Amino acid sequence: MSLPIVALVGQPNVGKSTLFNRIVGQRLAVVHDLPGTTRDRLHARAEWNGVPLTVVDTGGIEILPETVMAGRRAGPERVLAQDSAPYIPLMRAQAEQAIQEADVVIFITDAATGLTAGDSEVADILRHARCPVFLVANKADNARLRQDAIEFYALGLGTVYPISALHGTGVADLLDDVVEALTPFEPEVDEDERIKLAIVGRPNVGKSSLLNRLLGEERVIVSPVPGTTRDAIDTDLEWEGTPITLIDTAGIRRRGKIGRDVERYSVLRALKAIQRADVALLVIDGVEGVTAQDAHVASFILDEWASVVVLINKWDAVEKDTHTVTEYTKWVRETLRFLDYVPVLFISALTGQRVHRIVPAALAVQEARFRRISTGSLNRLVQNALARHAPPSKRGKRLKIYYVSQPGVDPPTFVFHVNDPDLVHFSYERYLENRLREAYEFPGTPLRLIFRRRERRNDRRKA
Repeated sequence: MSLPIVALVGQPNVGKSTLFNRIVGQRLAVVHDLPGTTRDRLHARAEWNGVPLTVVDTGGIEILPETVMAGRRAGPERVLAQDSAPYIPLMRAQAEQAIQEADVVIFITDAATGLTAGDSEVADILRHARCPVFLVANKADNARLRQDAIEFYALGLGTVYPISALHGTGVADLLDDVVEALTPFEPEVDEDERIKLAIVGRPNVGKSSLLNRLLGEERVIVSPVPGTTRDAIDTDLEWEGTPITLIDTAGIRRRGKIGRDVERYSVLRALKAIQRADVALLVIDGVEGVTAQDAHVASFILDEWASVVVLINKWDAVEKDTHTVTEYTKWVRETLRFLDYVPVLFISALTGQRVHRIVPAALAVQEARFRRISTGSLNRLVQNALARHAPPSKRGKRLKIYYVSQPGVDPPTFVFHVNDPDLVHFSYERYLENRLREAYEFPGTPLRLIFRRRERRNDRRKA
């Protein structure tokens, strides 16, 4: 049985993301003064009084259509983020989906603004919810505002909880009552047991469309406008008995191209998603082809020693013949030459073409991260490699490899004990890595090669 779901809903800019971050204990959701910053549903695990739960942040529910076209909302003037106005119907649909899936809904209002017509219309929606609804008056940062929060009783949703998500005031009392209302459950699977697949790439290559296709539902907002996704969206999935977490991320652009605060925070969260991922799914636009920015994103993946599968998306829109796949694969491997060991899949998130192959490929890559080679086999392989191609000399001195071991996995790590690490040329290191990959399968997985000076016997005796 899965974790109970607590959904945070309300109008734009009432503090949903701030409360979300407060509950989960991390700054996972992008917080900004502009209404409409959050667009998709953002899931995260939390625990209160020993009860684990899933908290869902949602985009603001904007009700009044006449204010939508002007980019404004009812009540005191509050300008909606201009680039978010086109997404208002989709943001509302995401919030309504969260309400349907929730075991508890926390309805957040703004105590500093006071009761608005928009609050009343959101309350009308929540009266049809099949789960308990907790009414929160957020931004009650002083005694006067906490006293004034009494006006929200007019919504007819029961007890009003005056809180300050920013400062934490009143949040504990709210959560005490929330977990008491939850039905007892058994956790489905420990978080550490889940394989995390991060969907990454530059903007507008189809990452969110791919997530929705893998899940079989409109989990995140899809738009042709680059930068639609802002948060790193975690979604749990079970694939033939294997627990998986899919992470949709914002498009990654070069640092010099990253704009305002919201986009900067979004890119930082995408990079953090790569850090915690087991396998990165690097999505490339098949119509536009492999670009320098794709190689730039790939470098972030390798910097974190993450495994990777390259996905050429929008393949349905590419003109092709019997040689296109072969030529395109060669192009990918030449452009991303440091990723020549990764699986390359040609897919279409729009039509579903070959999407069913993605997770099995990612799981095979994940398995390779934990592959071990016995010390005996490893040393025989290295001795054969030395016999085939001896290391070049440097200043009249030649590299000697005495023995090699594999002390770790995730990623596979090999330690070469040598006479002088400074004699190891990068080309010979690549040669040894290629011999390892020829003999043993490590698809999509980086190999860490470490060269250490072997202590002389006299040095050990002195120690």
